Amino acid sequence: MGVFIFMPITDMLSLNAQIYPDEISLIERDPAAGTRRQITWKEFDDNASRFANFLLSRGIKKGDKVAILLMNCLEWLPVYFGILKSGAWAVPLNFRFTAEEIKKCLETAEVKVLVYGPEFKDRIDSIRGRTAYLQDLVFIGANQTATAADHNYYDILDSFPCDAPGVPLSDEEEAALYFTSGTTGIPKPIVLTHGNLVSACITENHHHFQTHADNFLCIPPLYHTGAKMHWFGNLMVGAKAVILRGVSPRWILEAVSEEQVTIVWLLVPWAQDILDAIERGEINLSDYRLDQWRLMHMGAQPVPPSLIRRWKKYFPNHQYDTNYGLSEATGPGCVHLGIENIDKVGAIGLPGYGWQAMIVDENGNPVPHGQVGELIVKGPGVMKGYYKNLEATRKVLKDGWLYTGDMARQDEDGFIYLVDRKKDIVICGGENIFPVEIEDYLRSHEDIKDAAVIGLPDRRLGEIPVAVVELKPGRKLSEADIIEFCQVLPRYKRPRRVFFDKIPRNPTGKIEKPKLREKWCGQSASLFV
Repeated sequence: MGVFIFMPITDMLSLNAQIYPDEISLIERDPAAGTRRQITWKEFDDNASRFANFLLSRGIKKGDKVAILLMNCLEWLPVYFGILKSGAWAVPLNFRFTAEEIKKCLETAEVKVLVYGPEFKDRIDSIRGRTAYLQDLVFIGANQTATAADHNYYDILDSFPCDAPGVPLSDEEEAALYFTSGTTGIPKPIVLTHGNLVSACITENHHHFQTHADNFLCIPPLYHTGAKMHWFGNLMVGAKAVILRGVSPRWILEAVSEEQVTIVWLLVPWAQDILDAIERGEINLSDYRLDQWRLMHMGAQPVPPSLIRRWKKYFPNHQYDTNYGLSEATGPGCVHLGIENIDKVGAIGLPGYGWQAMIVDENGNPVPHGQVGELIVKGPGVMKGYYKNLEATRKVLKDGWLYTGDMARQDEDGFIYLVDRKKDIVICGGENIFPVEIEDYLRSHEDIKDAAVIGLPDRRLGEIPVAVVELKPGRKLSEADIIEFCQVLPRYKRPRRVFFDKIPRNPTGKIEKPKLREKWCGQSASLFV
């Protein structure tokens, strides 16, 4: 077990402001708009304190909830830290939520203040006055698009002092409420403590060895625990970060080159897009300054070994790591591969720093190496629980262990391999089929960009596996070609049918299988036997 010493994460920010006041902390690049903005560590800390003082002036106190509905931007993290400094709970919201979903989340979390951006004005206006707890709205954007009744964020920065609010914080106190990504159903609110957030800083920094000289490229949405908790490793040492708005391969490489980025966290589709652009001749690596880029790491979904082999062909000197986590474990890090274990690509790795992990059967007993069971983890990042949902909490928290719902196995060296979501297993004629195994094999085909395997109802077998395949641009394959390609798989694992479609993924890269089931389960079962 690692040793964790508590210092509120807000104190880490203030310490950076004292040690590196005039150094750049955050850079925002918006290639589509042609803009670049930045703030120093002192500006970051001052803005967070000003926002905290505003919240306190509005009567916000410990236990109150303040929601954030923003696209990634330079203001996002100062707002987040301002909420924490005030003692309130930060409630980041998914920017894909509809107006009614936003309303439901605001009511579920009993949010008193909402901070929102111009992209969401129509959605917010449609629910304005219809939420039970909401008292104040704060708008971040051009004045001409603001609603007169709302507070303007930039006016707040001009009007409130940057003195530290002085609200005492302890590690066991609640800090944030995160809604699950919802790939397996309705999102549930997860309660994270200040201690949880600090543990993520320590674990991430221990895994990826960030120093003050590092620069982290943040691309995924900040409302999710993934990218933000990876950035926490930079926060610990006062290292800068770049917030990139947009995920085009060219924009990513330009940001790495022009900002001299050293660490990039990618989702599988983004890495594939970069490689495809290189292989199509759209990207010439010699046009960019990339020698300082030391680490490419991935997570949020199983990483196909074939993808890493392709990546190392073009970036042979990169360190590589994969990270497994979930919002209930304060994001990534409870299991990680480790840059020294690239020979184990395909595994999600070993228990992370300060973490324990086991694979258990339905009764909670450890299974032998090589057998599939449910992955459970225990460590300092385990959530306090689901907000006001004791029944759901008891189902996943048992004796300090978090039951992840992910099926996995361990090899003889103790490395953990993710097999599939417990709810995504296809049971065909009594045989358990783990879609990830088939998906990884399909993605090894040079013409396939992405693939998903789901179970469709069948009168005789219960369920049958079918593949949804997304081809690379300009490539052509038939259903017969793919079925022939799968002949090397055991017969019961071979897809019975193949559909060609775009693979829907949520902002953190996870396949949205409920959408695929909804779309394809209307097919006649007799077609698939």
